[in-house]
Amino acid sequence: MENATQFIIQIAVLIFSVVVHEVSHGYAALALGDKTAKYAGRLTLNPVNHFDPFGSFLLPLFTYFTTGFIFGWAKPVPYNPYNLRNQKWGPALVGAAGPLSNIFLAVFFGIVLRIMISYSLVGSALFANFFQIATFIVFLNLVLAVFNLVPIPPLDGSKVFFTLLPYQYRHIQAFMEQYGFMLLLAFIFFFSNLIFPVVLFLFRIITGVMPVF
Repeated sequence: MENATQFIIQIAVLIFSVVVHEVSHGYAALALGDKTAKYAGRLTLNPVNHFDPFGSFLLPLFTYFTTGFIFGWAKPVPYNPYNLRNQKWGPALVGAAGPLSNIFLAVFFGIVLRIMISYSLVGSALFANFFQIATFIVFLNLVLAVFNLVPIPPLDGSKVFFTLLPYQYRHIQAFMEQYGFMLLLAFIFFFSNLIFPVVLFLFRIITGVMPVF
C-alpha cells in the first residue's frame, strides 16, 4: 500500500481501537454503578467525543513519520471510583476493561487471519490488503493492551496493581501516584522495547504466524 493510504488506514485503526478501549472503561464503570461517563456523553463510538489533540493527532503523526508505526490514545473517560458499588475491586475492573477490549479485538481478528491462512486466501489479490489490515489490527491492539497493563500511573495496569497491593505497602502507591508521569516517561524512553517481545509472542499464539506489514 502507498504511504498515504497506509497512514490513513493505520490512523483509522488506531482511532477505532482507542475509542473501543475508552468506551469499555465507561461501560464497566456504568455496570458497577458509576454514571459519570454516561453523563459526560462518552458511552459512544463517535470518535469526536473521544478526541485528544495530542494523543489522537500529534503523537500518531509524529510516531508514524519517525518510526513508521503509529501509536496514540484517546481522551480518558472520566469515572468516579467512589460511586462504584465494589470499592475494593471496582477500580481494578474498570481499569482492566480497556486492555481486555483490545485483547478481544486482537483475538477476533486473529481468528480471521487463521481462517484466511487455512483457506489459502492470503495470496489472493482480493484479500491481500484486508489480510495486511487485519494483521495491523491484531498487532496494534496487542501493543495497546500490553502497554496499558504496565503498572505505572496513569496506565490501567496501575489500578489493578494498587488493588492487589497489601495495605502495608500503600506508601508505594502514594509514591507512584506522585511521580507517575516521570516514571512513565522513564519507562517509555528506557524500557518500552520490552513490550515488543511480549507482543510478538502473543501475536504468534493468536495468529500462528509472525506479523508482516
